[in-house]
Amino acid sequence: MSVPATETRGFQAEVSRLLQLMIHSMYSHREIFLRELISNASDACDRLRFAALAEPALAADGAAPEIRVDFDSKERTLTVTDTGIGMTREEAAEHLGTIARSGTAEFFSRLTGDQQQDSQLIGQFGVGFYSAFIVAERVEVLSRRAGTAPDVAVRWSSCGDGEFTLETVSRDERGTAVRLWLREGALEFADAFRLRGLIRRYSDHIAFPVLLRPDGGKGEYDRVNQAQAMWTRPRQELGDDDYRQFYRHVSHDSGDPLAWSHHQVEGRREYTTLLYIPAAAPFDLYNRESPRGLKLYVRRVFIMDDAEQFLPLYLRFVKGVIDSADLPLNVSRELLQQDADVQAIRAAVARRVLDLLARLAAEEPERYQAFWKEFGNVLKEGLVEDPGNRERLLPLLRFSSTIDAGAVPTHALADYLARLRPGQQDIYYLLADSLAAARGSPQLEGLRARGVEVLLLHDRIDPWLVMHLDEFEGHRFVDVGRGELRLDEIAPPEQAPPAPSMALEGLWPRVAARLGDRVAGVRASTRLAESPACLVRDATAAGPQLQRLLEAAGQKLPPARPWLELNPAHALVTRLNLLPDGEAFDSLAALLADQAQIAEGTAPVDPAAFLRRLNAWLLDPRMGTAA
Repeated sequence: MSVPATETRGFQAEVSRLLQLMIHSMYSHREIFLRELISNASDACDRLRFAALAEPALAADGAAPEIRVDFDSKERTLTVTDTGIGMTREEAAEHLGTIARSGTAEFFSRLTGDQQQDSQLIGQFGVGFYSAFIVAERVEVLSRRAGTAPDVAVRWSSCGDGEFTLETVSRDERGTAVRLWLREGALEFADAFRLRGLIRRYSDHIAFPVLLRPDGGKGEYDRVNQAQAMWTRPRQELGDDDYRQFYRHVSHDSGDPLAWSHHQVEGRREYTTLLYIPAAAPFDLYNRESPRGLKLYVRRVFIMDDAEQFLPLYLRFVKGVIDSADLPLNVSRELLQQDADVQAIRAAVARRVLDLLARLAAEEPERYQAFWKEFGNVLKEGLVEDPGNRERLLPLLRFSSTIDAGAVPTHALADYLARLRPGQQDIYYLLADSLAAARGSPQLEGLRARGVEVLLLHDRIDPWLVMHLDEFEGHRFVDVGRGELRLDEIAPPEQAPPAPSMALEGLWPRVAARLGDRVAGVRASTRLAESPACLVRDATAAGPQLQRLLEAAGQKLPPARPWLELNPAHALVTRLNLLPDGEAFDSLAALLADQAQIAEGTAPVDPAAFLRRLNAWLLDPRMGTAA
C-alpha cells in the first residue's frame, strides 16, 4: 500500500490536551521554548556523531554538526536548523505526533491547574518540543534523515489545533529545520539582540556551534555560544547559573537541581563526572525497568543516553554526564557490563553521590529533608543492594519516631543514639502497615511508659530494609514486635509499668489450652501498659508485614504461630482470671486474641464469630455468653 505524498493526521489525545496547555502559556517564562529547541538540535547532532562511528559516510554527507538560528521580523518567523541525524517521515509522525514515552496518563493526573507548578512537569515527561506553541501560531518541521535520498525528506506542520500534516518533499541538506510563525505578542523573539542574550543564557554550554545572523536573513553567521562541553571547563570558571542551565539541558527538567557534584579524576583511570540530584522525583521513579543512567561521552564524543552501567539501581534518580578518556569509541552496552574499568568507575560514582548527600545532610538539613521526601524510599534499596556502602548509607536514613507526631521522617540514627535512656543499649523499631497503625500499636506502650524512643517503619520496603539492619555504631536493632522484650536494665521513670503478678501465672496455660494452634504460647507482657493483649513473633520469624508482602507476590511462607502476650495489670485480664473454665472463659480468651490480631493489622481468623462474641459481652458483661 503506497503512502500519499500529503496526508493529515490527528494528534494523540494526550498531545492535543498538552498543546492546549502550551498555547495557554504553561511555562512561567516563555523564552524557555528556545532552550528546548536548541537542546533537541544538540541531541540530533550528538546522535549523528554516534551513528557516524559505525557508518562514517553519514557525517561526510553535508556540513559539520552545527545549529543555526534565523529570524525574519517582517514575516514574523524564527527558524532553528541543525545538521544532525534528521528524521524520516515515519519518525516525524511518531516523534511529533505522539508523546513517545509511557506514563502520559500519569502526567496528566498530576496537573494541578497552577501554571507555575504544572510547568515543572514538562521536562519530566520529555515533551519540550511542544513548548514551541507557547509563542507560535504555526510550526513547521522540515527534515531529512542522514543517509537517505534528498527526495524523501519530510515536512511536518501544525497549527496546534488537533491535527498535523505530513508531506514528502525534497531537501538537499540533511538534518532538521524547525520554523515558527510567531504570535502577535511574541515578536520579541524575532530580534537579534534578544535572541543572542537568550542563547548565551540558556545554551552557552551546548557542545556544538550555535550560529546567528546579526541582521536576520542576511550577512554572515556569528557564533554565539562557547561551543565547549561544560564539564571540561574548570570549576572556578563556572557559576551556579551555569550548572543550573546545564542541568536543564541534560535532564529536560524545567526546575533547578537540588545539588550537584563536578569532578575530574586523573591517574590510572581518567574521566570527568558532572552529577545532579533533582529536586523532584520523575513520574517513573518506582518503575525499575524505566530508562536511567548518565549520558556517556568518550573524549567528548557522545556515545549513549541512559548508560545505566555507571550507576547502581538505587541511585537511578541521579542525572548528569560521564566523559571517559579510556573507553573505546565503539563501546556497546554489552561491553560496558563486562569492563572492569567501568565497574571501578561505577563504584567511585556511587561513593561520590553518597558523599554529596552526606554533605547536603550535614550542611543543609532542610534541603536534605526535601530530598528524603522525594527519594528516601529508593535510597533505602541501597542497603539491600549495595552492602559495600552500608556505612555511608546508614547515616543517610531518616525515620519517623515516637518522640513527635510528624508525618515526614526526619530522625537520623545519630539523633536516636543521642537520646538513649540511661541503661538503654539497643535501637528499638516497630514495623507497621501505616504510620497511623504504628503510632497506635499496643506494642509501644511499655516502651513509651519508660520514656524509650521507638523508630516507626511503615513504608513498603521497610520489611526488607530491617533484614539488613543489624547494628549501628555498636548498638543492636531490636524489633519491638518480635521476641521477648527485656527492659529491666533501662532506668524506669517515676511511673513505671507494674511487674507481672505472680497470682496470674496459672492463667497463661489455661488461655493457651483454649486457643490451641492459634498461638505458640501465652505469657505475661512487658510491652503493654494500657492494652490487654498483643501478638508477638519469635525473633527469627517473619513479621506480619513481610508475610503479607510475600504472599501477595505468590510466595507462601510456612506458618509461624505468634505468642499471645497479656497485660497482667489490665482489668479484662484480671476478669479472665476470675472466670472458671467454660463457655464464658473460652469466649473472652478468644476475644482478646482477636483484638490483638486486629491491633497488628490482620483480620480475625473468623470475623463473624468475633462479632458474635463481642456483641455477647456488650449485652451481658457478667456472663459473656459465647455465640
